[in-house]
Amino acid sequence: MAKKVVPEGERRRRKPAKAGGVVLSERLYIETALRMLQEHGRDGLTVRRLGAAIGADPSSLYRYFRSTDDLLLAVGDELAGRALRGWAPTGDWRADLRELGLRVHSAYLAHPQAAILTASRVSGRSHEIAADEAILGVLRTAGLPDAETVRVYHAFIDQALAFAALDAAALALPHTARAADEAVWQATYARLPAGTHPHIAATAPRLVARMNASAYPTALEMLLDSAAVALNSAPGGARPPNGADAAR
Repeated sequence: MAKKVVPEGERRRRKPAKAGGVVLSERLYIETALRMLQEHGRDGLTVRRLGAAIGADPSSLYRYFRSTDDLLLAVGDELAGRALRGWAPTGDWRADLRELGLRVHSAYLAHPQAAILTASRVSGRSHEIAADEAILGVLRTAGLPDAETVRVYHAFIDQALAFAALDAAALALPHTARAADEAVWQATYARLPAGTHPHIAATAPRLVARMNASAYPTALEMLLDSAAVALNSAPGGARPPNGADAAR
């Protein structure tokens, strides 16, 4: 029977365990899982292989995680933490949201295999919660009513993670497959005749120039434009949320 999982806060206070001269910890498992996913994909992340990579009995995993899926949630939370590392709000809501979105996208793309498996998950762990608090804080401080704040937050975080998963899936393809996909725009679309495909032919040079790059920065600016409209339409326009004026 698997050992009882120790709560996250208590794990941080415990002295790390040792196995075969290796100091075990939650962080060691997370970092090893990231490396194994990068090298072998989901199929390479098994309890036995983790134990072999760390040099510990495979069952040692259950001291820190309920299962490999629980470990995956921790991996996703680690990526959220890396996105937040060094970030601080400047008071410019649009610049702050732009930076947060690009940081999330970049942190996940640094580990494509992990991104594919974790971008759609909700862990409820500390870094994920901190990211949510930061995004909501930027929107509420800008002056959006709470209902509109949640609407924009929902679109913002789903957009960042969806593009992370989409772009990560392309990066995770074998090099030959990715190169073949990228070549289609030049080899096929750019050669379609105007007589049968006038709109593709008219835009072909621009399609070739853009379509192999991520559309996330453009989509993010569109979302920020929409948020700006909502902010300017809010009662009083762009102002601090209720109660902030009184606190000054």
